[in-house]
Amino acid sequence: MKPKHVHLIGICGTAMASLAGMLKQRGFQVTGSDYAAYPPMSDFLASLNIPVSQPFSERNLQPQPDLVVVGNAISRGNPELEHVLDCRLPFESLPQVLHDEFLVGRERLVVAGTHGKTTTASLLAWLFHQAGRAPSFLIGGMPENFGSSFALASGQEFILEGDEYDTAFFDKGPKFLHYFPDAVILTSVEFDHADIYKNLGEVKMAFARLVNLIPGRGLLVAWDGHSNVDECVSRAFCRVERYGFGGQSKWQVADVKYMPDLTSWRVLRDGEPWGEFAFSLAGEYNVLNATAAAALAANYGIGVDAIAQGLRAFRSVKRRLEIKAEVHGITIIDDFAHHPTAIAETLTALRTRYSGRRLWAILEPRSNTLRRGVFQDELARSLSVADEVVVAGIFKSEAIPEHERLDAAAVIAKLRASGKSARLLDTADAIVDSIGPELRTGDVVAILSNGGFAGIYEKLPARLRVLHEVSTPA
Repeated sequence: MKPKHVHLIGICGTAMASLAGMLKQRGFQVTGSDYAAYPPMSDFLASLNIPVSQPFSERNLQPQPDLVVVGNAISRGNPELEHVLDCRLPFESLPQVLHDEFLVGRERLVVAGTHGKTTTASLLAWLFHQAGRAPSFLIGGMPENFGSSFALASGQEFILEGDEYDTAFFDKGPKFLHYFPDAVILTSVEFDHADIYKNLGEVKMAFARLVNLIPGRGLLVAWDGHSNVDECVSRAFCRVERYGFGGQSKWQVADVKYMPDLTSWRVLRDGEPWGEFAFSLAGEYNVLNATAAAALAANYGIGVDAIAQGLRAFRSVKRRLEIKAEVHGITIIDDFAHHPTAIAETLTALRTRYSGRRLWAILEPRSNTLRRGVFQDELARSLSVADEVVVAGIFKSEAIPEHERLDAAAVIAKLRASGKSARLLDTADAIVDSIGPELRTGDVVAILSNGGFAGIYEKLPARLRVLHEVSTPA
């Protein structure tokens, strides 16, 4: 029998690409389309022999698929979506397909929060894998230990990154409400996704609704470090275990040490010594992410020694403090940070890892929140952790009403007023041309974007190699 043909509109989103891989593994014929494909997901899809058509066109729906999955970034006016509606082709959202095809009958462990959910979900999946539990998982990033953002395996547990973003153009509720979790990790709650949520109250309501889905027999592992989280977990009907630096928390972090290539810490369980851990990741936020994963793994019967071994062997996630190149002693790092809190934490982590070195922050305002002015003051403060700041032009600025738009020049002015070296350069090419000759041995360059940033990750190292060749005598 010919496999059912599923077409995914917006296939290069991390979750959509992962779903495509899962469907292909299940035996479906899978095709997809997107506006622009870029690594790592474009490479990932190519490795699975899943064809990706660019740009969007109704021709991409020939031959006619049996089912169309509409990504949440797709809105009315997209030519493929309009063709689907006009021709009444069957269509569903990613969470619908995921639930119906893959989650029924599984133990669902959902990692949610404004920050840290990709890394925490990756850590959790790795701990279960290393313990021989053969978990399935779907993660909105590329864990380096697996080389894949998804797995369909024989174990009972299915580990999911729970996204609070909306489901689809026809379903504006958060994706994670479709997963009906048995256990949840809640890492943080802050205002984000300004295109979806009007205010912090709406964000908190979304997370409170997720908490309300956990059954009484279930478990909620929640960060102890913010009143927003306290509020969201206050009416849970399940067991709640807090983690963090608080002395009253069940899982208390202590004695964190940051070394050039290693971070170590201890965890107290109910006030008593429980485990000593170390891994290669930098930053306090990653210590918290790992502790959350360890707490949930322990609740599912994974021993502390296995957890310690798993953490020590954990590598990282693509685009999370990922070293893209080292050229003439200049370290270029790619990070997905696109919220002021995440930007500050990322830059602070680099400060601890590369102590004494000049730190550059190159930011592309690309996310739907960052392109708006809601975090203008906070953005200047977060970028001030760096020594040198470059802000690129706002991605597709015309899509944001001018009165809502981020005033990047005002951010630069505020940084300069505080004594920071900061500049506004419109394009990736302009940035490469401007800062390339200024970079010197020992510099650390953090490129911060949640998109492709016009190929700057490849262009900057290439420029530095040319400059080095010119400056080095034959």
